[in-house]
Amino acid sequence: MHVFYCFARPTHKYLDFNPGRDFEREIVVKVNAPDVLRVELARASWKREHVALGTNTDPYQWVEGRYRLMQGIWEALRDAGNPCSVLTKSPLLLRDLQLMLEIARRTSFSACLSIPTLDEKAWRATEPHTPSPRARLEAVAELNRAGIPTGVLIAPLMPGINDAPHQVEPLLEAAAQAGATSIAGSALHLRGEVRTVFMGWLRSQRPDLVPRYEKLYRRGAYAPREERERLARLARRGGPPGSFRRRSTADVDEIALSAVPAAKHRQQSLF
Repeated sequence: MHVFYCFARPTHKYLDFNPGRDFEREIVVKVNAPDVLRVELARASWKREHVALGTNTDPYQWVEGRYRLMQGIWEALRDAGNPCSVLTKSPLLLRDLQLMLEIARRTSFSACLSIPTLDEKAWRATEPHTPSPRARLEAVAELNRAGIPTGVLIAPLMPGINDAPHQVEPLLEAAAQAGATSIAGSALHLRGEVRTVFMGWLRSQRPDLVPRYEKLYRRGAYAPREERERLARLARRGGPPGSFRRRSTADVDEIALSAVPAAKHRQQSLF
């Protein structure tokens, strides 16, 4: 999935790939991930902590359609009765709905679809080659109808790109209609190589916004608190009262912290 702000880009850099041009062309597939997960879940030291999938890179990228690794991962979590959740941009997760229901019968399970905008121009500009926002909303609705509590993460909210009220409020309404059990808005983070790639895109596509972003992110990866709070308020507007639980940016700022790889290599297995 091609997004300029993906948290996995620094990991690509760590693996000696170019975080820009190689991001879609060089994909590391850890084909033994389900087997390794079973071993880890069976350790006596494991305390059945919540496992959140999708917080560094999307587990339902297009290659999942070929490798089908998530099915084995869900089976391992189901058999262990381990609490878990998933964050994704892809309706492909519906393929594994039956496994998710089996997990939910044993332990806590929830899903969340990342949908930054319904504005087609903004979507195509910032998330080319990703599933359409409407298809993601349909997945939210289908999961909730099936009994899987599923929310919507409006992320990232990008000043001047997808943060206008006329862009956000239709998404809030659509999320409510899809039965979203929660909704949160999260400001754009620009960590490491993500900043370089995003700012390069901005200079090419939206040079008018470059001074604004240079000011907003002059101190690091996060926009100033007042800007994050402004964006959080957008996610609390619109929609029928009580239709879902709305959460602020502060609740989800750390939802996608990049994981640091344990070793520097290009192997196809997990360990």
